[in-house]
Amino acid sequence: MKNTTSPFSDRRANSRLMIQQLVNERTQMLSLYSKLADKHPFVDPDSISDLLEQFCQALIDYTADAHFRLYRFIDEKKERRRAIIDVADDVYPRIVKSTKSILDFNDKYDLEDYSDQLFALGDDLSRLGESLAHRIELEDKVIDVLRSGDR
Repeated sequence: MKNTTSPFSDRRANSRLMIQQLVNERTQMLSLYSKLADKHPFVDPDSISDLLEQFCQALIDYTADAHFRLYRFIDEKKERRRAIIDVADDVYPRIVKSTKSILDFNDKYDLEDYSDQLFALGDDLSRLGESLAHRIELEDKVIDVLRSGDR
């Protein structure tokens, strides 16, 4: 039997799958963020240790996934669709900037002993939450144009 799928439809299917995986990782990360924020006030490192570790891992996984899956073709100048390039040129530098705040948070709290920094966790989570909200708005612009190209 002859394969009836074209490289074009394969690319679209891969794009949809890539977007869905990113959204799933983002949802998981945001769920952990919410669970962690609900533990405020942060006074006992033992009570949040596992959750904070899980959150940091999910945060880094989500960030890396976005860069390697969603932005790789843009960053490597391999994207050819003009609408995607235009949106990416607008939002990608700001998304990269948000990555710094994510990495800074992870570097501060993904440690064996972060108890000396626990007093700042509430404020740090708040700043990170603002950065993530902004990043998600920007990502959704890229996702929307990727999805519209699939129609």
